[in-house]
Amino acid sequence: MDFIYQDPYPILKDDTQYRKITSDYVKVEKLGDREILTVDPKGLELLSQEAMKDVSFMLRTSHLEKLRAILDDPEATDNDRFVAYNLLQNAVVAIDGELPSCQDTGTAIVMAKKGENVYTGVDDAEWLSKGIFNTYQERNLRYSQIVPISMFEEKNSGSNLPAQVDIYAKKGSSYEFLFLAKGGGSANKTYLYQQTKSLLNEKSLDAFIRAKIMDLGTSACPPYHLALVIGGTSAEATLAAVKKASAGYYDNLPTTGNMAGQAFRDLEWEKRVQKICQESAIGAQFGGKYFTHDVRVIRLPRHAASCPVGLGVSCSADRNIKGKITKDGIFVEQLEVNPKRLLPETPPHLEEAVEVDLNQPMADILKKLSQYPIKTRLKLNGTLIVARDIAHAKIKELLDAGKPMPEYFKNHPIYYAGPAKTPDGMPSGSFGPTTAGRMDVYVEEFQKNGGSMVMLAKGNRTKDVMNACKTYGGFYLGSIGGPAAILAKENILSVEVVDFEELGMEAVRKITIKDFPAFIITDDKGNDFFENL
Repeated sequence: MDFIYQDPYPILKDDTQYRKITSDYVKVEKLGDREILTVDPKGLELLSQEAMKDVSFMLRTSHLEKLRAILDDPEATDNDRFVAYNLLQNAVVAIDGELPSCQDTGTAIVMAKKGENVYTGVDDAEWLSKGIFNTYQERNLRYSQIVPISMFEEKNSGSNLPAQVDIYAKKGSSYEFLFLAKGGGSANKTYLYQQTKSLLNEKSLDAFIRAKIMDLGTSACPPYHLALVIGGTSAEATLAAVKKASAGYYDNLPTTGNMAGQAFRDLEWEKRVQKICQESAIGAQFGGKYFTHDVRVIRLPRHAASCPVGLGVSCSADRNIKGKITKDGIFVEQLEVNPKRLLPETPPHLEEAVEVDLNQPMADILKKLSQYPIKTRLKLNGTLIVARDIAHAKIKELLDAGKPMPEYFKNHPIYYAGPAKTPDGMPSGSFGPTTAGRMDVYVEEFQKNGGSMVMLAKGNRTKDVMNACKTYGGFYLGSIGGPAAILAKENILSVEVVDFEELGMEAVRKITIKDFPAFIITDDKGNDFFENL
């Protein structure tokens, strides 16, 4: 047999629309018979700074057009349209560059392919990280990176660094980039399943996909761009392909395989998986057809003894952006600059929401909510206490030490969230809900001690939460995951820190809200919206 080398991921074309940032920082120099593209490291800094800025406040046109398509689809449910409309409104608010589209402004990730004829003379990851640092310092973004000091002691880095920077070598004289801002919600919905050859038949694969789609749930803010990767020379290769496929990076792969093992998209299975997602009835967070915008199914080679399968998503904060450096200058992918054009002239019609006054005693709030079934749409007005992972752990430490539940946890509903920085002159930075499921382990004990009787967050929860709500008379309310900017602009009137100020964005806060949208997901009778799908 003759030797054959195959580019494992042969991207056939790049139809990305780019905008030119500058012609500075690049020049072509001769080295013998070879032309070398010399890049001043300040160009790397500028590119990553611009890319992370754009992707924090803007989205791809194709993504926003898919949201508009939901509004125009007669088969979409009212809940699908409600979510899609809110997400489009959110994009309109975020485009001003003050409130990022999502409060979880993410882990900064850079994947780059550096041509053999590109010279920088520096540690490129350092300069790319410097650009990321600049954006997070200068913009109203959130510092989410926690660094370990010892095995159990951790601190917020205060800069959102470190970033993940992966640089690969390639032929040629260009430098290509994919930048991602990956929030915890969608990052946590990345799965690896170690399977075998027995999966690779139509019946088994169909059954496997139907079961595993339910693992995704809604906590990562659908509608999703879903990626399913079957095969891989290693587990890490499979998961890397999932991330890139969910970001649209592999859209222009071939659609058939070959004897050299090239990756390819399986268009037939993409349609089948999309249909499975629609039939799940999960919809755009609260029931319907639009659990996913689209699906990418990538088939990879594998070891005969292994069949890794990866599943992951890019969420409604679809923060993926390409960049490149060539002899002509420094370029970044052009994102949508006028999302307002995609809003319909009139909002979708919805039944009137039930208004709930949160400034009345907790017993009266519970009595009010108990009158309505799951799926009921609400407008919340009054006071919320904001607390998430670390604050919950701190309060559990108090209970473990024999101290009482803080009164603020008893007297007010608890909103699982952590804000981005507050812009000048505004009451709040972007302030959307975080994933409810991470707090599930605390609910039974907290409700037993009179706290967390009404909880507000995003996504589905475990049976333990349903049982606790039934036992203690509590409720879990679902908020739309994704529209953090519009919540800050239109629904949050004031914010103040009330406890654990040293925790930064994880501190306990008290906020005042008006017309805050929510749904009853789990009630005091043990009923649960997602259980009934």
